[in-house]
Amino acid sequence: MSPNLKIELYAPVIDVELSRRLPCLSRSKLVSCVDRLLMNPGPAESIIELVGETPLLHLSRFAKPPLADVYAKLEYFAPGGSVKDRAALGMILDAERRGLLGPGATIIEPTAGNTGIGLALIGVARGYRVILCVPEGFAAEKMKLMEALGGEIEYVPKAEGMTAAVARARELAAHISNSFIPQQFENPANPSYHEATTGREIIEQMAERIDAVVIGAGTSGTFVGVSRAVKKINPEVLCVLVEPEGSIYGGGPPGDKHIEGIGQTQFLPEIYDASLADEVLMVTDDETYAAVKALARTEGVLGGWSSGAAAAGAYRIAERLGAGKRVVTVFPDGSERYLSQGIFD
Repeated sequence: MSPNLKIELYAPVIDVELSRRLPCLSRSKLVSCVDRLLMNPGPAESIIELVGETPLLHLSRFAKPPLADVYAKLEYFAPGGSVKDRAALGMILDAERRGLLGPGATIIEPTAGNTGIGLALIGVARGYRVILCVPEGFAAEKMKLMEALGGEIEYVPKAEGMTAAVARARELAAHISNSFIPQQFENPANPSYHEATTGREIIEQMAERIDAVVIGAGTSGTFVGVSRAVKKINPEVLCVLVEPEGSIYGGGPPGDKHIEGIGQTQFLPEIYDASLADEVLMVTDDETYAAVKALARTEGVLGGWSSGAAAAGAYRIAERLGAGKRVVTVFPDGSERYLSQGIFD
């Protein structure tokens, strides 16, 4: 990777390290320091230092020749157990830099669970009160984890969905002084942090040799950030957005959506950049269920629902591209937080 491109991709990470602990002054020197930090980090002083740098696994038994090689970024290795730790950290650090968050502040966010866990985790480290507005019916394990980290849950009716959760968050913010709504669906810091971290890591782990990225989209932050990063390296990389049945990213009508964590049925997030999606691929519920079980039995990977959907989508693209090509996907979380939903039944 060229030094100029590395500096560009590292820029938000460099800003984080400046605010966190690095004393270097020049940007090029900061890149060198970040490189050394990632290679030999030593003991962490805060849980937020453990966000990112997750492993990338070659799924050689799940996707066998003559399929393309499939590689999965295992985000369940994050301290909060999901890819949403990245979005939470990126949005909070951005708000602090812009003076929107200060001592004693309250963070309020509409979420289906994983972002709430991430925000509560970062809130513990940064000293913030965290209130999460959640539609009823999501995995009980996620709710317990949010509460264990000090998060306060405000439920809204399941039938009213995320639209009601957004409205409740705004209502609370209007009455709670010194409060801030990160708003993961609208906040450009969400995809920007993924571009700088998730995307950069994938590019380095794959030595820039990527033919396709196949990523599920909820807020679309991971998909947008990673796609932007890889297209700067090679504009010809095929970027495929994966959605479940019932989702509207591909322009179809909304329907009953059973796969938690990805897809949208009520609105397309403001941060979604459709120009990055060379293709929107809908996977069936049955494909997702089968992929979750196949990952466990072939690779020892205990992925959650959205990981199964991503795997199913990546498998389809690997079939299409064939031998000699390389497909990268992201597994957002693990299966443990969906056991109450019968993920392996």
